[in-house]
Amino acid sequence: MFVLQVAVVVLLAIGAVVMLALAAQRESTREADNRSLAVAQGFASSPGILGALKSPDPTAVLQPRVTEARTGSGVDFLGVLNRDGNYYALSSYTGHPGRHTTTDMAPLLAGRTVKEEAVGSLGPQVRVFIPVKGPDGVVDGAVGAGITLEHVGERVAGQLPAVLGAAAGAVVVTTGGAATLSRRLLRQTRGLGPAEITRLYEHHDAVLHSVREGVLIIGGDGRLLLANDEARRLLDLPADVERRHVTDLGLEPRMAELLISARGATDEVYLAGDRLLAVNVRPTSLHGGPAGSAVTLRDTTELRALAGRAEVVQERLKLLYDAGVRIGTTLEVKRTAQELAEVAVPRFADIVTVELLEPVLWGDEPAEGNTEMRRAAASGIRQDSPLHPVGKLIPLAPSTPTASGAASCRSVLEADLHTADSWQARDPERARQILDYGIHSLISVPLRARGVVLGLVDFWRAHAFDAFGEDDLSFAEELAARAAVAIDNARRYTRERTMAVTLQRSLLPRELPEQSALEISHRYLPAQAGVGGDWFDAIPLPCARVALVVGDVVGHGVHAAATMGRLRTAVHNFSALDMAPDELLAHLDELVARIDADEASAEGNGQEITGATCLYAIYDPVSGVCTIARAGHLGPALVHPDGAVSFPDIPLSPPLGLGGGLPFETAALQLPEGSQLALFTDGLIEDRHRDLDSGLDLLRGALTGQPGRPPEQTCQAVFDALLPEHIRDDVTLLIARTRLLDPGRVTDWDVPSDPAAVSRVRADVTRRLETWGLEQLVFTAELIVSELATNAIRYGSQPIRLRLLHDGSSLICEVADGSSTSPHLRRAACTDEGGRGLFLIAQFAQRWGTRYTARGKIIWAEQVLHDGSEPGADLADVLLGQWDE
Repeated sequence: MFVLQVAVVVLLAIGAVVMLALAAQRESTREADNRSLAVAQGFASSPGILGALKSPDPTAVLQPRVTEARTGSGVDFLGVLNRDGNYYALSSYTGHPGRHTTTDMAPLLAGRTVKEEAVGSLGPQVRVFIPVKGPDGVVDGAVGAGITLEHVGERVAGQLPAVLGAAAGAVVVTTGGAATLSRRLLRQTRGLGPAEITRLYEHHDAVLHSVREGVLIIGGDGRLLLANDEARRLLDLPADVERRHVTDLGLEPRMAELLISARGATDEVYLAGDRLLAVNVRPTSLHGGPAGSAVTLRDTTELRALAGRAEVVQERLKLLYDAGVRIGTTLEVKRTAQELAEVAVPRFADIVTVELLEPVLWGDEPAEGNTEMRRAAASGIRQDSPLHPVGKLIPLAPSTPTASGAASCRSVLEADLHTADSWQARDPERARQILDYGIHSLISVPLRARGVVLGLVDFWRAHAFDAFGEDDLSFAEELAARAAVAIDNARRYTRERTMAVTLQRSLLPRELPEQSALEISHRYLPAQAGVGGDWFDAIPLPCARVALVVGDVVGHGVHAAATMGRLRTAVHNFSALDMAPDELLAHLDELVARIDADEASAEGNGQEITGATCLYAIYDPVSGVCTIARAGHLGPALVHPDGAVSFPDIPLSPPLGLGGGLPFETAALQLPEGSQLALFTDGLIEDRHRDLDSGLDLLRGALTGQPGRPPEQTCQAVFDALLPEHIRDDVTLLIARTRLLDPGRVTDWDVPSDPAAVSRVRADVTRRLETWGLEQLVFTAELIVSELATNAIRYGSQPIRLRLLHDGSSLICEVADGSSTSPHLRRAACTDEGGRGLFLIAQFAQRWGTRYTARGKIIWAEQVLHDGSEPGADLADVLLGQWDE
């Protein structure tokens, strides 16, 4: 092989030398031709040549010039001819003027330039003749110049050594390269001969074109070097694809960009016609190879179809996960149903509707055989569907798929509603509207939890969605099963919340009692997440006073509502004893601590499970003083008559149940007439989006301004400003506007410790009652005053004081003394000389009682004003009845 390569190189070198010599010969001849032309043209166009031709002796004029021009031009001859072809002047080694040229003069006389190789006196030569024309265009002669071929050959011979040397060098270099290449090829082929290499190549070629994987070899310039049969089939390549640029193969632009980018790629999927190809690209230059890349292609269309089905399954699993997260975020039945409808659109259906049995919506257990459902939720990709709107009562006809499914607790699949005759027969007009809208497929699944059907969920497909199949049915059942549990939890919660709300509302005052000291309005809203233990009350007290109460039991639910009821009842009972605010809260604290101990013992864990806060205030319309105490509760807001708002500093005591026997503190506020006192619970001002200070600022803003605004309007203004969108805790607000009792309707007397003074006091009372126009009460009032004043003089101590209050609806008589002893009502025996006075007071007064003060006690009796009828025989019967026994 090496010898053959050397022989080929030598032959190539000889051929190269010959070719170079011939090329030099041609180049020298061309150069001689061009030089002769240039010299002849230059001399023919020189000044005076035309005049010399027409002179009497042209030879004498032209010969010196010809000789001079040839010497510096490098040509072998230069001459000037006349029209007959004779030289007027000639400069050469052998020629002289007068000789006749062998060149044909006809072309020259015709005005054309003549180029030729001919034999002259100098031998073979290359010569050129240029015609010389006069002004009239007539040829007057010609100029000829030429170079002999002998001089051309000398030039070629001068270049031959360089050519031979270059050829010899090329032979040497090529021989050395062939030797090196032979040794390297021998190493690479591992000593294989041509036959073995041929068989190996044929084997590799057969493998390359028979594998079921496309193979492309792309050069560094982006041209396709190799494509096997599978690659041609997958890419639909033409037969003459080799050496064409990748961008000219008609490939998808993204794939073409990948192939010419020379970046690596692993199993990247590209579209080629209707095929999905997995493309792998490996640059060939990473391991010392030439620039370019090797590309393999795999048809993954079928695999992609399988992957598509797997993606559908994965998407369904993700939808089920999302449903678990999104359905049941609240414990509201309608909201849970709406979440079910929204989670399936548009990922599973175009439209989803949810119908629930009527009892389910209100938290009740559905009854058997109920076939009326109300549409509780709907969701769709468009809002103009012809289906029944939310809130519509839908009676289920037995012939409908949904009714049969609900009755049998089985899901119903109607893949093509156009062929569902029973469904269309029930309401043909609506069925036509539904079909015209584009709805074509339906799955109806009963919502069933704990063995009870709660309702139905209908999945509708329309427009470009494929019809439902069996796989869709199983998925819809799974989705509905999860949603049914959430709806049932919401239903049960609704029932419990309804019970708690009912219990709480039954324990709260339906309306506040009438009284003359305060104008009161209130607002109460239970929490959406669960009923709390907030309560409020307004309790009329003796002597025209009113007690205001606002409290909050810790926690939510029935337990909190029941505890609230117990505390409210206790407050009423303690208020009936006419206790001061601090004393009443002390008794409540003991009660809550006892409740905690009892319930902790019942639970067996020894932990307190109850807590409460409370604010208790007593307002006296005679003095305008409001006495307030609070246990862990927020203080009130005070709206002054001029519209200014302040938050009085009320001493804060621990919440109820945590007092530990410590005394509660009170504060006395002097309230001008027309002031408004706002009592509230923390649910009004506290929210997760604002802190306590921000809530108090909002409350101040809602209460500020508009002097004289009625309490009802004030309540509404506060709710409009502070009520959150989602009520997470009970909200209670109580607004009371103060009134003062007319001083002209209040009269008091000091009573000396003399029984004789009773008659004077009785006469003063009579005159005052006549002044007030209460003559019809004179007799009973004198009796009550006599008994109370006599008891105070006999059993009490100074100072003794009598006060009459006329608040417009009643007459109140108060006798105060410095003693702490309290009289007791009893039935006197026939032999008893006393004990009948309080009995008579109890008979003729609407109510009576004892109130203790810091310096003694007050015994009071209240008479309700009537239509003026005089007491008749009944009074005598009562008096005489005391001695019947």
